[in-house]
Amino acid sequence: MSPTLLALAAIALWATLASLGTALSHLPPFLLTGLALIIGSIPSWPLVLRDRNAWRVPPRTLALGIYGLFGFHFLLFIALRHAPPVEANLVNYLWPLFMVVLAPVLLPGMSLRPLHVVAALLGFAGAAIAILGAREGAASTSGAAGQYWGFLPALGSAFIWASYSLWTKRVAAFPTSAIGLFGLVSGVLSLACHALLEASVVLTAKDWLLVALCGLGPLGAAFFVWDMALKRGDARQIGILSYITPLGSTALLLAVTGRPLTWSIALAAGLIISAAVMGTRTR
Repeated sequence: MSPTLLALAAIALWATLASLGTALSHLPPFLLTGLALIIGSIPSWPLVLRDRNAWRVPPRTLALGIYGLFGFHFLLFIALRHAPPVEANLVNYLWPLFMVVLAPVLLPGMSLRPLHVVAALLGFAGAAIAILGAREGAASTSGAAGQYWGFLPALGSAFIWASYSLWTKRVAAFPTSAIGLFGLVSGVLSLACHALLEASVVLTAKDWLLVALCGLGPLGAAFFVWDMALKRGDARQIGILSYITPLGSTALLLAVTGRPLTWSIALAAGLIISAAVMGTRTR
């Protein structure tokens, strides 16, 4: 598969995360993250049983994997707890923009052209309209002024995922199956956070089914195909394509909840698709 198709596959899986997360919103966030990441690592277990080298990576690479998977989710959930959730989620979606503008800083031999900046800003505008447009007519969820420090971890989560995605090109080459190790260790750390910070709960059969879907999809297979896309393609172009994620996630939420399509979502679609085309055609 081409890097573009691999990236689109990951984006399609990530687009389901909001709907699955909404259905599982009654579960503590660290518990959900830990279980889903551990389940997401399961597809790589048979590879380890056949070849132990499938998970053999240098400590530096393992640290980078934990930095990306655990650090991103940890800061995001902290942000969603301590800042208005819609606005915090919007700040978190700065990560595709960070991927584009940080590529020349973190990767040798990369250059940033004016068209990259224009496409990134265009895509971010579309992402903002998609996320905020989905909440049209909803009651304000803004918290007290003291909660606005939560935007700092939201910004941090965006930086972590963008820098992780770029730095995977700078560490020693590792098999994509090692993503399973990153997910397993990150999941264990998330469950440790659950034990320390959250109250214990009992999951129903439906909860386990949805957690399994979440783990095998957006928190599992998506990471594997995303890693393959980054290794084979241009990080700047993939960063632009990732703007489709909030659009797909919002569209799926509209279908699940039965809300009508609004002008803001249609405008967001045009902006995001234009940014994706502009980015992929830039050489």
